[in-house]
Amino acid sequence: MTTMTTIHPTAYHLSAEQIQFFDENGYLVLRQWIPQDLLKRLQDSGTYWINQGNTIAESDPLYEDYMFARRAHGRVMFRVNYLHNKGQDSSLELLGSPYVLGVAESLCGANFVPTYESMVFKEKGDGEAIPWHQDAVHPRKHRIFNFDLYLDTSRSDAGALHVLPKTQHERQDLCALTNRWGWNPPEAVVVEMEPGDVLLHDVMIVHGSEQVEGKDLRRTIYYEFRAAEEILEDGPWDQEWIERRLRLLPPALRHFAAANPDVTQFQWNVTPEFQPESSENEEVALKVAHINHLAGSYCSSLPTANDAKNSKKS
Repeated sequence: MTTMTTIHPTAYHLSAEQIQFFDENGYLVLRQWIPQDLLKRLQDSGTYWINQGNTIAESDPLYEDYMFARRAHGRVMFRVNYLHNKGQDSSLELLGSPYVLGVAESLCGANFVPTYESMVFKEKGDGEAIPWHQDAVHPRKHRIFNFDLYLDTSRSDAGALHVLPKTQHERQDLCALTNRWGWNPPEAVVVEMEPGDVLLHDVMIVHGSEQVEGKDLRRTIYYEFRAAEEILEDGPWDQEWIERRLRLLPPALRHFAAANPDVTQFQWNVTPEFQPESSENEEVALKVAHINHLAGSYCSSLPTANDAKNSKKS
């Protein structure tokens, strides 16, 4: 596992004990991590993004950023990608906050890179399963993790996330796991969450959510982070792509500072070789397409496996 650059901890950097738990188990829950005022802005933004996606014309350039699944009763939207150019400042405010960046620096070091940003959700009444899967498989010389902010309550009887602790160390045989245990492996943990809670999960931990009768709306914002050094070693991107993604950080920090002038700001400690050139055009920085991805792991024999493949994170 990667060595850490020396940092000066704040209230939102992880403790040594929290990092140890994350490394051993592949996940960590941070209760009520996001302040209520910012949470409310994000909840409102989540409603906006869903309404936007359900009404956007297929000819609109943003249409490709909304993902839909085929259910027995028709098409259902389940994911919004590239949140920062969708007309809501709250996503950049969240990214530029010490609540997110303190965690990113704790787990990825000073040269953390925000690699993905999306909102994944289940519409009210949509209880479809997301099969056991691993988001991305990599050589594990560095940490790659997701910061999962829950905008809504998630309960065990309403499709809450299931995780299998300690499965992050290697690619898992998910067909064998499913055939033997279904949703009830003896080590499985059902992660119940409240609005404002954050789940940190290693991209290789096995996780998913079982099918339930349709329940209330459940929305989760996902920010993935990797060390710049990891990207250069493992791909699938290059130095130019890293620089373009890092250009998100200055506007994000500005948005958080403008909305929260009385809160201690995050001090960005990126090293000189990864310091991005400043850009006057914020709009260009807000969406940097991925094109290539590290492959995940899922069971292709399951009837709903395409949902897991396409959604990447549950």
